[in-house]
Amino acid sequence: TRDTWLASGESAYRSSDSAVEEAPAAMRWHTGAAKLPNPTYRTMIRLWRSSALVAFLCWLQLALAKDQAVLSEKNKLSNETLLWGPYRPNLYFGVRPRIPKSLTTGLLWAKVDSFTEVQNNFRHTCEQHEGMAGYGWDEYDVRLGGRQTIHDAGNKVDITTEFVKIPGGSHGGSWGVRIKGTPREDAPEHLVTSVIFYAAMEGLGNLQVSNEADDLGLEGTVRMEGSSNELGDFAVEVTEGPGENRHPPASHKSSASKPLDRTIVSSLQVEEANIWQAKALLFQHMKTEVDQMIELYGNENAPPPWQIFTIANNIREGNMHLVQKVFDGAFEVAQIISGAIESATKSFSERFSRILTPKAPFDKKKYQAFARSMFSNLIGGIGYFYGDAIVDRSYAPEYEEENEGFWEETAEARQRHGAVKLEGPAELYTSIPSRPFFPRGFLWDEGFHLIPIADWDMDITLDIVKSWFNLIDDDGWIGREQILGQEARSKVPAEFQVQYPHYANPPTLFLIFDSLIDKLQKPSTAKGSADPLESIRSAHLENPENAKEYLRDLYPLLKRHYFWFRKTQWGDVKSYERDAFSTKEAYRWRGRTPAHILSSGLDDYPRPQPPHPGELHTDLISWMGMMTRSMRRIAETIGETDDVKEYQGYETAIMRNIDDLHWDEKAQTYCDATIDDYEESIHVCHKGYISIFPFLTGLLPADSPRLGAILDLISDPEEMWSPYGLRSLSLSSPNYGTGENYWRSPVWMNINYLAVKALFDLSQSRGPYQERTSRLYTELRKNLVDNVFREWERTGFAWEQYNPETGEGQRTQHFTGWTSLVVKIMAMPDVQSDGRLRDEL
Repeated sequence: TRDTWLASGESAYRSSDSAVEEAPAAMRWHTGAAKLPNPTYRTMIRLWRSSALVAFLCWLQLALAKDQAVLSEKNKLSNETLLWGPYRPNLYFGVRPRIPKSLTTGLLWAKVDSFTEVQNNFRHTCEQHEGMAGYGWDEYDVRLGGRQTIHDAGNKVDITTEFVKIPGGSHGGSWGVRIKGTPREDAPEHLVTSVIFYAAMEGLGNLQVSNEADDLGLEGTVRMEGSSNELGDFAVEVTEGPGENRHPPASHKSSASKPLDRTIVSSLQVEEANIWQAKALLFQHMKTEVDQMIELYGNENAPPPWQIFTIANNIREGNMHLVQKVFDGAFEVAQIISGAIESATKSFSERFSRILTPKAPFDKKKYQAFARSMFSNLIGGIGYFYGDAIVDRSYAPEYEEENEGFWEETAEARQRHGAVKLEGPAELYTSIPSRPFFPRGFLWDEGFHLIPIADWDMDITLDIVKSWFNLIDDDGWIGREQILGQEARSKVPAEFQVQYPHYANPPTLFLIFDSLIDKLQKPSTAKGSADPLESIRSAHLENPENAKEYLRDLYPLLKRHYFWFRKTQWGDVKSYERDAFSTKEAYRWRGRTPAHILSSGLDDYPRPQPPHPGELHTDLISWMGMMTRSMRRIAETIGETDDVKEYQGYETAIMRNIDDLHWDEKAQTYCDATIDDYEESIHVCHKGYISIFPFLTGLLPADSPRLGAILDLISDPEEMWSPYGLRSLSLSSPNYGTGENYWRSPVWMNINYLAVKALFDLSQSRGPYQERTSRLYTELRKNLVDNVFREWERTGFAWEQYNPETGEGQRTQHFTGWTSLVVKIMAMPDVQSDGRLRDEL
């Protein structure tokens, strides 16, 4: 399809080119019109204007055709460089293409020196608390590849996986993998490790081992050959590895029939729906072999564990093939060996130093590896997901949440399950929050993930954004959590798998549209790059027309999503005679229960009790203000002038209503609103993240009369300030640290990033608080970075949240989603107390 598209583009290019070549002759002919018999001067001018217009249109057609051809070629190259990747981030290592039901691969390994522990030793999917001393990408670029280190303390081995892309061919080129194992310091002298690589073909297509079967196992390279409509013909090779590889000695007579210095290959025919369960399939298959060995040799004379826990030598037709090697000590194995990994590493280092290198006071050497690892794990968490989703399309009237006690009605409606069904399949290209615990797409996380990625590669960023908006339904809803397929659902409790089309989520993807427009309005002045892929990474920035075309294509979906928010998350002003500039600009999250508003993202943050249909939520109106501002800027960029005026009206009304509906003069902060027993609108103030949302979303100007009180709140150690970042809830709150304590005290990096950015922006604007915001920016930036770095050094992990009393990382480990915003914070400028940037002095 891409080849046909490109051919059509080339044809159009040639056609327009020839038209322009004829234009000069046409101009000469018309220019000479005065020599024709008795032409009037007016006719001559009309003819000249007409011919000039034709020439201009021909030139314009050529220019547009050239731009389109260049863009088409860049899109083609971009798709090719992004086709393959370790796009199964829920695994420690697994490669697949961005194609539904295609070739999928994975890696398993285990220490096999004990009969009782082997089953628990096998690694495959990333899991929390699995005996890891840390793992993740040291350096990684989605377009080139990189290096990952897995410190497997439980198996006493450090595994290094190197993945590299090799350009060439019409299906994303080739890719190579090198797997190395290095015994840890506490490993035994003879550490025996079993390593299993597998490749499987989902859906239509075939994959077979082309080596001739040998009952003793294979010597040399194992070669698998396959084909599919999307990939054409392809091959996967697993090489024998260097001669330094050692294997367990033949200490039992069973080794005569299965020598472990050979490669064991077994072919399976597996139901497509079960291919993802590779570890369970391995255990099922291996059990048969173990039982046969025990039956043959008995328990008293059983082979050693490394001999007994092996797969069968059985090459045949199948759609899944296991390749097992057993090593003694250090080892290396490769599917394709290439020296390109060094080139990829060098390219990553040069690009990182140019784009995301930490600035003072984090320009010391110790922060470099930290910053590169954090960013590499963020971008290394990009995955491709395909499958069906569970959605409740009942549109039950209870879901309108209009009655008092509505949360009980909605709970009963959810129990009916009348319209809960599988929808799809759908596909999503996304950066995940956490490989072991949240290996799937989360809507409000994504916008934060893409903030540093947009600096690195705007093309990938916009590709991911578009992937999300391709999920939008006819009403404008996008599911807040994309649990696509059975593999994704295996990580989610059943009660959280159903998605509801009346649930929203913070529209953080619009932060990326603001970033794109900012970059278009202020082109980078950085020196040129030697990166040969720079023109692809920055295609939308180097040619603003490309960016505008992208926005035009997406604009109908953005409008649909925006007005879905306005329609479904509206708040009631009129019924309670609230005094506000606008009777329309008020908002309330749906999906509320007494304990949670999961749709807000701030799950258990204290809200008015009991829930009431007259509630108004400070964070949501702030998000709507940010979203409206972004929609206005998008409309300005693509020339939708009528829409610009409409958004300006909404924006003005929202800004006024934030103060009218949510500012509490006595508490000197922004508060949620609810209805009391006397049907009066009142504020319920829980100081913390909710209280400062107009500030976080950039809606408070430098001269705002509310800004001083907000700065007082965030800088007070008895309220939100801690040595490790801003607390989610004020220390003075009676709810501090209570209940689940998810958003009731811990320090969260995504909200702290918004605070750092807001402080920086204000420090660059003249106003009464410029010096104060400069100082707070500097102190908060340092506190956040120092703590995340210290915990990374101590534990080997980034964490979901941090304890405000001790700074310790807690909850989900290897949370390399929005916690990686620390990289963006480190790359932000160092600011003087007067707001000047230090590197300008």
